[in-house]
Amino acid sequence: MISEFLKSLKSIQFSKQTFLLISLAFIFSVACRFYWVYWASDYESFFWNNQLMIGTNDGYAFAEGARDMIAGFHQPNDLSYYGSSLSSLTYAIAKILPFSFETIILYMSVFFSSLIVVPIILIAREYGVTRAGFIAALLASVANSYYNRTMAGYYDTDMLTIVLPVFVIWSMVRLVEQKNRVNLIFVPIFMLIYNWWYPSSYSLNFATIGMFLLYTLIYDRKNKLNYEALIFMIIALTYINFYIKISLILVIYLLIYFRPNLWKQRSIAALGLFAVLLFAITGGLNPILFQLKFYVFRSVPESSGLAFHYFNVNQTIRESGIVEFEVFAQRISGHVITFTASLVGIIILCFKKRSFLLALPMLFLGFLAVKGGLRFTIYSVPIMAIGFGYFVVWAINLFKLNIWLNRGIILTISIISLLPCLLHIYTYKVPTVFSRQEVESLDRLKLIADREDYTLAWWDYGYPIRYYADVKSLIDGGKHLGRDNFAVSFALGENQISSANMARLEVEYTERNFTERFGSNLAKMMQDYNATNANAFLNSLNNKSFNLPKKTRDIYFYLPDSMIHIFPVVLQFSRLDLTSGAEYDNVLFYIGAPYAIKSEGVDIGGGFIMSNDASKLIYNGEIVPINTYFETSYDEKDKLVVKPYKIDSSAKVYVVYMKDYRRFLVIDENALNSTYIQLFVFENFDKELFEPVLLNGVVKIYKLLK
Repeated sequence: MISEFLKSLKSIQFSKQTFLLISLAFIFSVACRFYWVYWASDYESFFWNNQLMIGTNDGYAFAEGARDMIAGFHQPNDLSYYGSSLSSLTYAIAKILPFSFETIILYMSVFFSSLIVVPIILIAREYGVTRAGFIAALLASVANSYYNRTMAGYYDTDMLTIVLPVFVIWSMVRLVEQKNRVNLIFVPIFMLIYNWWYPSSYSLNFATIGMFLLYTLIYDRKNKLNYEALIFMIIALTYINFYIKISLILVIYLLIYFRPNLWKQRSIAALGLFAVLLFAITGGLNPILFQLKFYVFRSVPESSGLAFHYFNVNQTIRESGIVEFEVFAQRISGHVITFTASLVGIIILCFKKRSFLLALPMLFLGFLAVKGGLRFTIYSVPIMAIGFGYFVVWAINLFKLNIWLNRGIILTISIISLLPCLLHIYTYKVPTVFSRQEVESLDRLKLIADREDYTLAWWDYGYPIRYYADVKSLIDGGKHLGRDNFAVSFALGENQISSANMARLEVEYTERNFTERFGSNLAKMMQDYNATNANAFLNSLNNKSFNLPKKTRDIYFYLPDSMIHIFPVVLQFSRLDLTSGAEYDNVLFYIGAPYAIKSEGVDIGGGFIMSNDASKLIYNGEIVPINTYFETSYDEKDKLVVKPYKIDSSAKVYVVYMKDYRRFLVIDENALNSTYIQLFVFENFDKELFEPVLLNGVVKIYKLLK
């Protein structure tokens, strides 16, 4: 029996030709990803510790976790990703390879994401069309959305988030096509690894199980292996300890393989019932319901259990915005024509090889981008690529040409299909998350602040701040729902008194919440201060004598220049009535630049023209009264100089010309008095509330004195 098992394992090996095609596709994928490294290497501001920095905010969460794992500890409640999948893999690689930590996190995505070519070619090999798999592997590895989220420096779980489910599909296709019990183990193993690597894969895994069950009931009802595989897949998805799951699966697999006589219809049914009950008891449906609510059934307000209505963060994330068809097609296949051919190929392949229907959940998840946003398109990439490869080979074979002409045409079509993707790679020149000057600022803060101190900044900056400054943050890429963002938005968008009071309250109540578990910080604040109306309580913060809780740690305000471009979005999270969810009128906040000189003045875009003497503003031909015109600039000692020019005290509009940035701001009084604008743009800080720690044109950091 054991010798038969080992003999079956040998059947998994593939030919030298398959290995060669996988190697060529892998090298192609890696080489394409090195273009960004080549381009970025010309910019000194992209380097830190003699290496290019990464280009994704979320990557710093895993980098922080890996760094802490290497150090062997992290602070309680610091939200470190200590022990997470990518952090653990990075930690292991850092222990094995002799490269710097910065080099490892820069290049991991290049090599791991390129593994996508392996399961794609293996799937095609199961269908006897390895050449189609090679074409598909080339296209999938550089398709727009896949490249964007797996390029060099894109240090994130995306480097394997698509690779692993394609391995799951391959394992199912192999099991169904070969009907060999030795292949049974691969399905749950890859699903287990995928679920560990990316917990949000739960919904896709669940849909895959459903599709496998449907396929079995319709096309393969008498195949006992399929039911055994379903049992393993359900166990793999249950919420029990990873090691218990894998042990349970291995034990059952060995019993099934070596004692097949024990597994009759009733015993398989009993085992299936056990798996379903275990799945239900551990709360199997909860993650699916959350994903549907967040991405599909959107609601404008987020409501806490205490009748507070917050702004929905999903409305501000571009990746979850609804996509136009042309953009949708380009991101998946590079071009609309390639996309169309891919769809035709999938339809033909599903008719000729019914087991490819098992790939449809992953395809449909990618198509959810039409409703759920850009982030989903990446899932369709490998499936559509297989469809394209199959279509090309199928269509050319119809003409029954000689073998060399056949191969030549296929090669030509393949190269043409890759050109839009290669052009995209050439033009997609994204900068690193932070510049060297920003990192230098955080590196200096690291020497000043304690690990238990907090840095208040918008969620985009949370992970990088924690990584470089080694301090705590209130919000970050994983903690930024409306209820989380409200206090930070309030602190950045209100006047300095309200800002200081809110910052202290939010930090102290956040720390208390770790142990007391009282839920909403704001609700607890109101309870402690005997307040019954949220809006009245927030208004009461505009008082220097407000009775704040005891200070337990320092708070630093991190105010980067880059945040000025998203400041209107930042304000949205606190400019609403929490009791009703009604949004307040938008703050006037326009960012312009001197685009052209006209007879009336300087065209700063958006329909605005600034008169040459800076005394009036013209908007779409009509004069807009200006209260004050400000000009800011840095002197030879890099000190900020602010020159205000009063024009009309009754006017509601203010204009700021930030000379060194070649930037105009057209704002109203609310924006003008916001803490961010006062502290960053004007360096006008209340000396009783704030103390400057670091001031330069890129970043300004203040210490809260209250």
